[in-house]
Amino acid sequence: MADTAAPAPTRALVLGNPASGSHSPELVEQVRQLCASCLEHTEVHLTTGPGDATAAVRRALGRPAGAAPGAPDLIVVIGGDGTVREAVQGLVPATGNAALAVVPGGTGNSGYKMLWGERPWSESLKAILTDTGVGGSVRLRRLDLARLAETRNYVYLGACSGVIADALLTAGELPLKGRERYARAYADTAAGYPPYPGRVTVDGRVVHEGPTVLANVGGGRYRGGRFLVLPDSLLDDGLLDVCVIGGGVPADQVPELTLDAAHMDHPATVYARGRTITVERTDGRRLPLEHDGEYQPGIGSAATFEVLPGALPVWAPAAS
Repeated sequence: MADTAAPAPTRALVLGNPASGSHSPELVEQVRQLCASCLEHTEVHLTTGPGDATAAVRRALGRPAGAAPGAPDLIVVIGGDGTVREAVQGLVPATGNAALAVVPGGTGNSGYKMLWGERPWSESLKAILTDTGVGGSVRLRRLDLARLAETRNYVYLGACSGVIADALLTAGELPLKGRERYARAYADTAAGYPPYPGRVTVDGRVVHEGPTVLANVGGGRYRGGRFLVLPDSLLDDGLLDVCVIGGGVPADQVPELTLDAAHMDHPATVYARGRTITVERTDGRRLPLEHDGEYQPGIGSAATFEVLPGALPVWAPAAS
């Protein structure tokens, strides 16, 4: 969904996460300088721990009218998918005209890729700051989000059970950085990974039941910055996509298959769309689950995702 009447941004809050996969003070300063050269006001906030990005966005957007500085109308997030996820928790409930811009600074950066592909961040951000008018190269889109019913949190990029979730735990033990870190973790975790007994329900209809290697709900087409798990997903069609890879696919083949969506041709793969999707583990044990690159240890045996059509204002290419 596009908003062709959106005004150009004038005030930016730049969020940096020193704990993210590719953070550097130099990157934060480059982003700050670019914003400051084009906007009336730019401020930087470096997060201090889990939840701080959400709190910072809420504080900034909650400033009263007439305050100096005023509430930002552009939230620039430097970080990985997890940092963007936190910022979204503060941005979406707020009133006003603030919109999101993403600068890749994490491990997978799939959320940036789903908007801008492999375009350098400096080009995409410069376009957001200077080329948003009629006929410009950038437009404001309103993307669908999911809400995870068990936590009430918003899901920006997507959520996945099984091997992709457990690969995050492996990634935390590896000395690599960026996409190579997650790719290695994905392959290592998939080697000998046992499918879990699962069930996936879409709008009340069971689409899969049995051994499950993963069930991915979204959202973004890519996970880990390079794995094309949801190749048919549209970001603003008012529906959630789900891809289930069943136990008929050896888990150690899944990383290679998902690089170019070859898993879609396997008979053990199920692909569906709907407004409400429930992913379950049927033996009563805890469902291994992540969303937006963050492991969810507090989830029980089931997770339900509800679509929120057009909930997130974000700057994106006009041609998208």
